[in-house]
Amino acid sequence: MKPKIPQNKKRLVTISLLAIAIGIVVSFVAKFLMYIINLITNISFYGSLAGEGNPSYNHLGIWVIFIPVIGGLIVGLMIYYGSVGIRGHGIPEAMEQILTNKSKINPNIVYLKPLSSAIAIGTGGPFGAEGPVIATGGALGSAVGQILRITDKERKILLSAGAAAGMAAVFGSPIASIFLAIELLLFEFSPRSLIPIALACITGAAGHHLLFGEGPIFPMHNVAVPGNIALLWYSVIGIAIGFLSILSTKLVFWAEDLFKKIPIHFMWYPAIGGLVVGIIGYFAPRTLGVGYYNITDILSGGLTFKLILSLAVLKFISWAIALGSGTSGGTLAPLFTIGGATGLLLGICIQQYFPNAGVTLPIAALIGMSAMFAGASRALLTSIIFAIESTGQSNALLPLLAACSAAYFISFFFMETTIMTEKIFRKGVKVPESYEPDALEIMQVSQVLSTSYPILKETDSIEDAQKTLAETKEDLDYIIITNQNGEFKGFLNWRRLWEAATASEKLGHLVKNKNKTFINDDASLIEAIQIMLEQKEDALPVISNKDQHFIGLLTYRNILSAYKTSLDAEKEFDPSISLKRKRLKAIAKGHQLYEQWKAHK
Repeated sequence: MKPKIPQNKKRLVTISLLAIAIGIVVSFVAKFLMYIINLITNISFYGSLAGEGNPSYNHLGIWVIFIPVIGGLIVGLMIYYGSVGIRGHGIPEAMEQILTNKSKINPNIVYLKPLSSAIAIGTGGPFGAEGPVIATGGALGSAVGQILRITDKERKILLSAGAAAGMAAVFGSPIASIFLAIELLLFEFSPRSLIPIALACITGAAGHHLLFGEGPIFPMHNVAVPGNIALLWYSVIGIAIGFLSILSTKLVFWAEDLFKKIPIHFMWYPAIGGLVVGIIGYFAPRTLGVGYYNITDILSGGLTFKLILSLAVLKFISWAIALGSGTSGGTLAPLFTIGGATGLLLGICIQQYFPNAGVTLPIAALIGMSAMFAGASRALLTSIIFAIESTGQSNALLPLLAACSAAYFISFFFMETTIMTEKIFRKGVKVPESYEPDALEIMQVSQVLSTSYPILKETDSIEDAQKTLAETKEDLDYIIITNQNGEFKGFLNWRRLWEAATASEKLGHLVKNKNKTFINDDASLIEAIQIMLEQKEDALPVISNKDQHFIGLLTYRNILSAYKTSLDAEKEFDPSISLKRKRLKAIAKGHQLYEQWKAHK
């Protein structure tokens, strides 16, 4: 006889297959989006259908200012007549739908988001293509989840799988994409969610290799393992980038608040943002467009000091104002560019004034890029793993860990929200900050059940029971009812006893647990809550898992008390080992030995 596969594992297989299918589709969406961005870039800046899609080499002169304005106008019309959901960079919007709308994203986003982003980026918008692909993948996963008969949690998994597959398809970074889903979308870490998302990310990475080519997306020369002095300086760079990440969030939402004060409809905001992009792009053409080539040049050291400074400052201003205008585009590439350029500048300064510090410019640029994202998003593990996967530089692990941890520390202590959560925080949406195991899932029934309830027989009359209980001064919730042989028959809420209409009626007529619902003493409190909800009971009789005998009663008060105890444990600061007590004992022992020595002498 073949062993039966549990239903939850069958569901996991189904969701995993759906995640793989979504990963395949999202891979082609990523390729199509990059093609459309290049096409629109070539048409907008060169009047051609072919080319590399790099707007920085245009010869439009002052007319280049109006290209982003036109793109902003088109995006504004798409927002007005299509969907407001295409505004922003995608991840916060997906987070909001997960937390407030059961992971239900408007299916129109599946085609409107990539199209609007392609127009915004193709006309010079200083954004990354990864954000729209992440948003599109999430919308696709949500749409599939809305069509099929699945649970809200399974829909969340499909949404996260689609979003993570999008990132893996653009950058070829499956492991970082898994962590992105965990740190920014799932808010959990379990096999139920991890397996489908891992399969979707593997599929997205395979799509990247097939459609975009193999090898790291940001190739750079191999770096050596740094020494301890260099690690200290890289940590200093991380601290500086941490403050810059705070500034980036503040600047973006300052710009957003500023646009809201303009007395016109918000559909016109992207055009105004486009005007700023065009003006900056006229003086600094490298700030236009996706700019993945900028990241490669920063990491390889192929830029002049003037260009590095323009990317650190002017790209920052252009991106923040454009994103604040509510247009459509991603944040990862701009953050990587700004952080990488700033890290490179700081590395140059350290080399100038501290030549023996052991700091190398490629690592300074790499950790600046990664630390910027770690501070701005607080996706610490994603930032570290992404830098290694996208460059292939495993020797940079320690500097990345030092710099990203420093940036994360600064961001956590000096900013309440992140660039990913500020928008939904303003709407009153609370974003989970921890991924701790549920205390009720860890605690067993045997740890909290009550065994001191009064025991009465089922043949006792209500009147006799009332007299017996009136004599006790204990604060009672329930009464245990047994038969003449002392065997458990059920339990009774004491309030029901006093509300009984017929005093001569026997207790056996009022007893609860007619369904004979029990729970084992080794079961978790989560299981107990599920049974209570299903059976609509506020207490459960507990039986021993060894001999199946009744041993006590579990009530909702026990569960609440256990949960409170777990919360209070975080506020207790008492040491387990008292050094003061040990010192006093040592003194007393020493004094005793001294007295013995004196007596002997």
